[in-house]
Amino acid sequence: MCRMSFKKETPLANAAFWAARRGNLALLKLLLNSGRVDVDCRDSHGTTLLMVAAYAGHIDCVRELVLQGADINLQRESGTTALFFAAQQGHNDVVRFLFGFGASTEFRTKDGATALFLAAQGGYLDVIRLLLASGAKVNQPRQDGTTALLKAANKGYNDVIKELLKFSPTLGILKNGTSALHAAVLSGNIKTVALLLEAGADPSLRNKANELPAELTKNERILRLLRSKEGPRKS
Repeated sequence: MCRMSFKKETPLANAAFWAARRGNLALLKLLLNSGRVDVDCRDSHGTTLLMVAAYAGHIDCVRELVLQGADINLQRESGTTALFFAAQQGHNDVVRFLFGFGASTEFRTKDGATALFLAAQGGYLDVIRLLLASGAKVNQPRQDGTTALLKAANKGYNDVIKELLKFSPTLGILKNGTSALHAAVLSGNIKTVALLLEAGADPSLRNKANELPAELTKNERILRLLRSKEGPRKS
């Protein structure tokens, strides 16, 4: 999860960060046009004005900062960029605007998370469509092996899962020793389980604890669904 810090270095920078966070475009313009606040000024964690405005979803402030020359792809010390913050909060208009000015999907946080992962974690379908259409890698895992699909399966975001499945995500056992199907079964969402099985997820795969998906639930409807797919594979 990306978290914002609002520590500032000077009173004028403090005012600029406040304006970006609150969406006070007039004050932000005044400070930037004064020549006394750098458009790419940072706080002690590397947070920029653009990141703050993107996180809050203030598209007018985002536009002003970019048109005044803000570097869209600057990274915070955690590895995040303005795109991460917009994606994490589901600000579709901000994400679209940033892509229009060269935002990259290639960056990752220190723990390996991508903007796509953060959007999937929040269930933001429109943002996910934009990210995937702009080159985001569907199978890029965090360092712990968790992928966007596994996160969506865990949370039961079925519309997100449908979109991710269009880009051939990994359905097998991941680096973290589990699969999206195992996560879906644990979540108890039968539609999620059905979507993954229909896409080719294998109910006979065991996780790192040597458990089948069927061994993770007592839900009879889910069990029937899993068994209906086990039979043809074994025959």
